[in-house]
Amino acid sequence: MIKAGQKFVAILALCLSLSVLASSPGQALKQLFELEWQTRLKQSPLLATDVGENRYNHLLDAVTETSYSHWAEGTESFLNKLEKLDFNALSPQDKVNYRIFKAQLQQRLSDLNFKSYQIPFTSDSGFHTEIMRLPQQQPLKSELDFDNYLSRLQQIPDYFEQNKANMRAGLARGFSMPKAVMKGFPGVLEKAYKSRWEASEFWRPFKQRPTNINRDKWLKLTAKAKIVISEQVLPAFKSLQRFFSEEYIPATRTSLGANELPDGDAYYASQITRYTTLELDANEIHQIGLDEMARIRSEMQQIIKQLGYSGSFKDFVEFLRSSPQFYPKSATELLKEASYIAKKMDGQLPRLFTRLPRQPYTVEPVPESIAPKYTTGRYVSAPISSERAGTYWVNTYALDKRPLYVLEALTLHEAVPGHHLQNALNQELSELPEFRRHSYISAFGEGWGLYSERLGLEVGFYQDPYSNFGRLTYEMWRAARLVIDTGIHTKGWSREQAIELLENNSALSTHNIRTEVDRYISWPGQALSYKLGELKIRELRAKAEKRLAAKFDIRLFHDAILKNGSVPLPVLEQQIEDYIEAQAVRVNN
Repeated sequence: MIKAGQKFVAILALCLSLSVLASSPGQALKQLFELEWQTRLKQSPLLATDVGENRYNHLLDAVTETSYSHWAEGTESFLNKLEKLDFNALSPQDKVNYRIFKAQLQQRLSDLNFKSYQIPFTSDSGFHTEIMRLPQQQPLKSELDFDNYLSRLQQIPDYFEQNKANMRAGLARGFSMPKAVMKGFPGVLEKAYKSRWEASEFWRPFKQRPTNINRDKWLKLTAKAKIVISEQVLPAFKSLQRFFSEEYIPATRTSLGANELPDGDAYYASQITRYTTLELDANEIHQIGLDEMARIRSEMQQIIKQLGYSGSFKDFVEFLRSSPQFYPKSATELLKEASYIAKKMDGQLPRLFTRLPRQPYTVEPVPESIAPKYTTGRYVSAPISSERAGTYWVNTYALDKRPLYVLEALTLHEAVPGHHLQNALNQELSELPEFRRHSYISAFGEGWGLYSERLGLEVGFYQDPYSNFGRLTYEMWRAARLVIDTGIHTKGWSREQAIELLENNSALSTHNIRTEVDRYISWPGQALSYKLGELKIRELRAKAEKRLAAKFDIRLFHDAILKNGSVPLPVLEQQIEDYIEAQAVRVNN
């Protein structure tokens, strides 16, 4: 499997030499996009499945050092061919595609050169949780689908061994996850193998025979599945759990900051670029965070005053964290409340957009196997061609740590008008090259998610002051991320210092605070994207409102934000400038 996947570099070089240079710049660019996209799918069969391309559903990704070396060579080859094209001869849209494509290739090459694959996980997810999701992600309707699924299950032991080899290489050079965020990590893996094969999630697809598979074939499939799951999959998870418990975690570093890694300052700077798409340094971002925290704290104090609460801010937050009235009594209650909020916002979307996606979404709990160390909620996309809907995950673990007063903000962020609406619309942009239809630029995506939380104010949400305080808590959470992420990764902040900042300035539960701080430690730079992206979208809206005055239409502005898919913030700024100019001409005529 791996050897075949490594042949793509030579094939790629031949294809490029025969096609790209013989075409016009615009056509050559499109050919380059398609060649790179096909190479990307071949390099990552799991990505291919996620986007609805089923040719590689029988394979797992090759993650050996050699495969990553070939991937770097191929990426350099694409960059070289791209830079030989005449940029000035491209259309305006192709110039945007060119810039995004180049930035993606450069970032991938940077990550490969830093060997970031030697830490193939964060505090709450990674290569192991991706495998845990196979029963949900894998198409499972035909005989071929089940054969493909079994093929992937059989490859899990080798896939885990490849990841272990990468992590061992990381440990040897001091490139590891901090020890402080590894508490509880082996327990997630233990849950994956502790039950017998018939209680395993990997067996779930075999519990009911599809009507289009005859009984004899089904008996053969299930007999093979029992052996593969019991003798290969579950032992592989047990071996991985032992590796983390006995070998990896004891040898992880005691420092927290990315700047403590080999070439750490440069590595963290590259992650700032990746997740913000802006030319800002850590000190500038840190100060933006402090300024935003001061503004939000002032608004929170106004709500406390409005409620007539006479105690201190700390007392009020403690009241919110400890009062049973603010917490669901069951997982069902939490899921029902999230579903109601989501459906209520569905009814308000025509007030905010003229174009809505056709793909629906559903509300489900975070899978039990990963919930203890998982974030409070997340959106999980689905291929637009699949039979699955997009999914808004709500964490129902530790219900006494899941306050209802933040649920409106969480739902608007993860479902609509946040990530589901944005992601589903992006997949419908058939005029874009495939790499852009399936790209997620964090500053744009998370910025939109946070902006969406505030939109609730404009269409009747947050009527309860406690819920509005919850919205501000979420905004404070994202502002504090700017301070915490840069503090940990450049200023020597401790985990306790970061926890204290959130405990003293938000009404997030203490469990959620610790989970989130561990995420920032384990995922340098990603936490910066939310607030910086939201600030840019709000800045662009203010500019449009001022320039267009009474002619400003919020629906058309939101359409303009989302109409070109996920883009870097400087590109978004130019696109909104073009929208304002076009609207100004239209309304004046």
